[in-house]
Amino acid sequence: MTAGYGRYAPSPSSDLHFGNLRTAVVAYLAAQTESLGFRLRVEDLDDRGREAIAQRQLADLAALGIKWDGDVLFSSQRRAAYDAAIDQLTQAGLTFECFCSRREVAAAPRAPHSPPGT
Repeated sequence: MTAGYGRYAPSPSSDLHFGNLRTAVVAYLAAQTESLGFRLRVEDLDDRGREAIAQRQLADLAALGIKWDGDVLFSSQRRAAYDAAIDQLTQAGLTFECFCSRREVAAAPRAPHSPPGT
């Protein structure tokens, strides 16, 4: 038996569609096959205010029989853990300053994806 967890981390930007459901089922079954626990973390950092969508997603997963271990983690509620990890990386000299403008940072999530192989 392998120690650890499998996970699924949906973003509450819309109701689950087939691709999201497929990913959740594959992740869940892979964890089950490897005798791992299974955890959910809702990636709500850029989708604040969408609690109702997140709750519908969780209800859909539960209706499919997907069971997770422990409480669902919400990224927006884990700021202290993320800050501690950044501090640890900074102390180890593994971070670097970003010189992007606010416009470049704001545009980054909307950047087009590169074609495969480039």
